[in-house]
Amino acid sequence: MDYQNRVGSKFGGGGVAGASEANVDRRERLRKLALETIDLAKDPYILRNHLGSLECRLCLTLHTNEGSYLAHTQGKKHQTNLARRAARDAKETQLITAPAPAATVPRKMFIKIGRPGYRVTKVRDPLMAAAAGGGGAKEGMMVQVHLPQIKEDVIPRRRFMSAWEQKKEQPNRAYQYLIVAAEPYESIAFRIPAREIEDPEENPDWNWSHWDADTKQYSFQFMFKTSSLAPYGQ
Repeated sequence: MDYQNRVGSKFGGGGVAGASEANVDRRERLRKLALETIDLAKDPYILRNHLGSLECRLCLTLHTNEGSYLAHTQGKKHQTNLARRAARDAKETQLITAPAPAATVPRKMFIKIGRPGYRVTKVRDPLMAAAAGGGGAKEGMMVQVHLPQIKEDVIPRRRFMSAWEQKKEQPNRAYQYLIVAAEPYESIAFRIPAREIEDPEENPDWNWSHWDADTKQYSFQFMFKTSSLAPYGQ
C-alpha cells in the first residue's frame, strides 16, 4: 500500500487528526486566548465554592478548573446570558433615570400559598459511564414540580446552594442543596450529596429542564460526574 501518497498524510506525519483531537485543540486555543484577554480577578460571575470547584453565578454552572470556566465563558450559553443581563441592566437604568409618574401605582403583593407538590426520581446510566471509562454507573436525579397556581408570566427557577449558604441546618460539607422557587409558592429545597454536577452544555441529553406552561409542570434532570465522591444513596 502506498502510505507516502495517501490523501491527508505525508512521510513522517501523524496522519489526519480526528474530531476529538480537533475539539481538544480548539478548546485549548480558546482557553489560551481567554487567559490572555480575561482577568478572572475582575470577573463578577466567578465563584470558588467550598469543594474547590468554580461556579458561574450567571449561568449556575460548575467547572473543575479555570480552563473549563474560561471555555464556558466563550460558549453560546454564557454569551447569551451576558447579552440578556446587559439588556436588563440597560432597561433598569432607563427606568431609574426616567421621570417619576404623576401617580404611584401600588405594588402588587403576593401571599405565599404553601409548598408545591413534587416528585423526585433517581436516574442511572451505566452505559454512559462505561463509554466514558468510568468505574460505576452515571447517577443523577429527575425532579418534577407541580405548580397549578403559579403566578402568571412567572417561570420556575432552580439553583444549587452550598451547605454554608443556607441558614436552616447546621452546615455539613457532605451535602449541598437544590432550591426550586416559583411565586406565589414557598421555595422548596432538596438536600443532595456534595458531588460535582455535570455541565448541561457537555451532556444536554441527560442534563435538561422544561417548563410546561399548559400543564403547569416544571421538570428537570441533572447528573453527577462519575469522578465525584461516593455513589448517591450510600
